[in-house]
Order: sequence, then C-alpha cells, then structure tokens
Amino acid sequence: MSLFSMKITELPKIGPKTATLYERLGVHSVGELIRMYPRTYEDLSNPVSISEAQSGETVCIKAHIVGNNPPVRVRGGMIIYKITVSDDESQMTITFFNQQYMYDKLKYGGEFLFYGVFKKNINNFEMASPVVLSTESDAIIHPIYKQTGTLTSRKIEVAMREALKRLPEKTNDPIPENIREEFGLCSLDFAIRNIHFPADIKALETAKKRLTFEELLVLQLGMIFRKNSVKKETPHKITQDFTEDFYKLLSFSPTSAQKRAISECISDMKTDKPMTRLVQGDVGSGKTAVGAACCYTAVKNGLQCAFMAPTELLATQHYNSLCQLFENSGINIALLTGSLTAAKKRAVYSALKSGEVDIAVGTHALFSKGVEFNRLGLIITDEQHRFGVAQRAELLEKGESPHLLVMSATPIPRTLALIIYGELDISVLDELPPGRQKIETYAVTSELRQRAYNYVKKHLDAGRQGYIICPLVDGDGDETELASAVKYADELQHGAFRGYTVGLMHGKMKSADKKAVMQSFSEGETQLLVSTTVIEVGVDVPNAVIMVIENAERFGLSQLHQLRGRIGRGQHKSTCILITDAQNDTAQKRMKVMETTTDGFKIADEDLKLRG
Repeated sequence: MSLFSMKITELPKIGPKTATLYERLGVHSVGELIRMYPRTYEDLSNPVSISEAQSGETVCIKAHIVGNNPPVRVRGGMIIYKITVSDDESQMTITFFNQQYMYDKLKYGGEFLFYGVFKKNINNFEMASPVVLSTESDAIIHPIYKQTGTLTSRKIEVAMREALKRLPEKTNDPIPENIREEFGLCSLDFAIRNIHFPADIKALETAKKRLTFEELLVLQLGMIFRKNSVKKETPHKITQDFTEDFYKLLSFSPTSAQKRAISECISDMKTDKPMTRLVQGDVGSGKTAVGAACCYTAVKNGLQCAFMAPTELLATQHYNSLCQLFENSGINIALLTGSLTAAKKRAVYSALKSGEVDIAVGTHALFSKGVEFNRLGLIITDEQHRFGVAQRAELLEKGESPHLLVMSATPIPRTLALIIYGELDISVLDELPPGRQKIETYAVTSELRQRAYNYVKKHLDAGRQGYIICPLVDGDGDETELASAVKYADELQHGAFRGYTVGLMHGKMKSADKKAVMQSFSEGETQLLVSTTVIEVGVDVPNAVIMVIENAERFGLSQLHQLRGRIGRGQHKSTCILITDAQNDTAQKRMKVMETTTDGFKIADEDLKLRG
C-alpha cells in the first residue's frame, strides 16, 4: 500500500481535529507528511562559549548550573524563574516563564545544552526560554517544522517519527543508480530519513543535495514538457519587420545587446509557433526599449499588445514612456489599472474589444473578467518574478496562442534561469547604454549617520534629489528598533532636514497618494524621498543621485542592487550609502559585495553562494 494513500489519521494520536490542522499545511496522507521537510534546524552540534556568542544570534551554549534564584510572581499571575549557568569562563542568566518543571529539572551542578537567542546587556549575558537538552542527547540536530494553530513543531516531530517507521525497507528510487553514482547522490531512503533526523551535519548536507537535485530535475522535466505542449501554431505570425522604423523614433542609439535581443524576438514572431522569450538584463540595461520595439512591429502587423507591470506606479511609468515614444506614430495606447473609475474601465474595455486600442498597459487588471481583446498577438510582462505562472497563463488565455515576452531586471545566473524559466528562450542584455553613471557605494555604521546626512544635504543644496530607504512602514510589532518610514520621515522633516521638502512613500498608501508623491518627486518639488522597497522597480528620476539605505543588513543582495538602481540614471555622479551595525559574517560579506561591484549578474551569483 502506498504511503500517499494512507490517511494521516492512521498515525497514533491524530484524530479528525488534528487532521484538519495538517490539511492547512497541505498534508492529507502519511506520504505527504514524510515529504514535508523541516523549514530549518536547531544545530546543537557546535556549542560556542558565552564570551564568543554574538548578541541577537541564535546559538547553542554548553554550561552547568551554578545558581537558582527564587521564583518571582509578577502582575497577571506570571511566575519568572531565573537560573545562572557558567561555562567556567563566563556566566549567563537563563529565564523561563511559568515553567516550573524546567526550573526543577535544572539542578545545581547539572550540565546542559542551551539553544536560543543570546542577548548581551551592559553587565549581563542572558537567554530567554531556550531549548534545553542533556549533553548526552542523540538529537543534536533538531528539525523545526512549519506549524499552525495548536499543531506545534514538536507534535509534528513525534508524528514524523511514527511515519518514518512505516517507510518500507526498500524504497523505489525515481533516480536510476547510474545517475546517482555520476552525481554523487545518496539513495532516496537515506535522504528522507536524514532530512528529518540527520545523524550529523554531513548526513544532512548529503540528504539536502539529493532532494534538491530531484526537485530541480522534476521541475526541469515539467518545464520541457510544458514547452513542447505550449508550442501550438499561432495565427499571429509577423510578416514584416518594422524595427528600422522603430529605431528612427528613438532619441538614442540602441546598444548592440538591445539590437540582438530585438532581432531574436522578431525572428521568433516570424515563425508559425508563438514566441516565448525571457529578456533578462541588469538595472538600466534598456529592457523597456526592447519591449517597445516588439510592440511597434506587432502593431504595424495588425496585432494588439498587452504590457503588464506588477504595480500601478510602474504601469503608469511604462504608459507615459510609450505615449511619448509613439506620439506621432498613429499607435493608440490605453492604461488599465485597478484604481480607474468604473466608467473609465468600461471605456477601455470597449476600445480593447473593438480593436481601437493597439497597446494596453496595465497591472493584473488586464486579465480581469471584463477584459476582451480584438486580436491579442503579443503579451509582455515586466518584472516577471512578481507574477506567478498562473497569472501569466490567465493573460495568455485572453488571446489565441499569442507571443509572450517576459522581462526581468532580477539577474539570474544563466544555468538557474534555464531551470526556473525552462519553457522560455533567453536573451541577455549584457551591456548598459552609454551615459549610465557608475554608482559609488559605501557601507558605514550608524555612528557616521550624521556625516551621511550632511553629504545628502550637499547634493540637495546643489539642486539634486535623493532617497532614504527604510525596511518598515511604521513602528508596530517586535522590530521597533528598525528604522520606520513614517516615523523617520517625520523626524527628518522636523530635525536633520528641516527646511528641505521631505516626501514619504510606502506600500500601504492609497494608489492616488502614491501617484501624487511620485509626481512631486519626479517634478523636483520633493527634494528627499523617504521610502520602503515600494520604489525598488521602475522609478526613474534622473535628478536623484544619492541614496541612503537604513538597516541595510535586512535586505537581500539582489534587493539592495535593485534599490541602488534607482540612482545613477542621469548625467551626474551618484552615491549609495548603506547604514548597518550588523557585525555577523554574512552581513559583512553582503556589504563588501555591494561596495566592490555594480554587476547584477555577479551580485546574483554571490547572493546564491551566501544563501548556500
């Protein structure tokens, strides 16, 4: 009997109520439970000394009990238990809340492993509510599962041990032995047992390698299957190439990389099969011009185009750029976003259905129910990583085998791109248009914040503009120590930047408010824009030359690169200042990468290495 046909309720202590909680995690059978891998692990295999531990990090410390403070009852009936432990060099306070059994267990002189978040205060080291294991424990590397409601990781762990008892001694392995040998992969049985309860770190890495290989292999085979099944004939074959006419509309000479990408797209659209192509290029490499060139030739061949962007901000910007570019070409362009009034939406729907509109630019509103095209022949999606495969498929259904052009400014190493976008052909824009400025980047601690502000003011006084980026919108939640955009903008306007115009932009604002803020910044009325990552893509203000990113350690490398790409878009030298007090190794390496390169592909490569 297959474990995938064995219901989860067949395991001990799992009744209908608990089964409902498992269903929330997508688990209905014992087989699905076994294939639900831990989201992370508690690694107790490498304890650190109290003096070596970094404040704020999750660590394992081996120590013995040297003192038990009397319990303290506080308001609300909570009892606080404090225990002092030592590793013979330093002492640390362990705190438990309402856990008398832990207090009773930790007797004077006993040695234990304590795993939790380590905090350094002025005169004290402490850890609150750690996981405690005896030094003889077998479970040195402990699985942590995604949990929901009352279904905790510990309960899932107990069920997982029961499930693995039902795993047959000989498991059918989908990867043949000769391929496993060639790539140094372990058996499926070893991988499954050690992904949940690893014997040691090496066994865990071996299991991860095998299961990752299998997932990517299945994904790639699925993509190849999809690519072969998608390629039906298209009625939208292009008969004439209008690229040379398009170049005459441009106020600049396209790069050879742009010309190559446009040529590859037009060649695809001239065949009987629909184009499915990914144009991948770094920030500012000119992807929009490639998309516009494809639209121009498609429209001149009698086709309609849909140009989809992930945010209203970016959609509006593409709309304005295309209107300007095609001003006297007889091409009719419409903007369709969620914030349009019902009457305006109806007018756009009608013009699309009749064929009066040649290019529809918009957000996901483009594939809403009321939208019908007359002859949709080309779909372009920008910032592809923001859209799911299902969304792309919904838009494709609006036409009859239309051509598809996917654009992404998130550089992905080519081998990985072939895996993720296996059904797409790939064009790479590997050169920047002339005139793009190299951006100097510096990582500094918060002690130098005032100097950074003074440097920003110097640029504002010279008539330039700048950004300050924060990771949070407001000061709610557990992360109040992080810079909060709302509070921060207010403090800057009334403090360090009094006398300058400071704007605020974040994702929770209404669409009309965002538009007004961006318009004020684009027109130069706002000198300094305090923003969250909502400006990560598509914002193009050539006069903005300075950017300060607060709590830079909170952002991924690719995200930092995207944010930095908002400056250096005009003729003036640009500077990006990363403020961080994080001293851990990963954060330091990230900052070094940002300081030493502006090549998005190198950054993506380093990002993958740092993430393991």
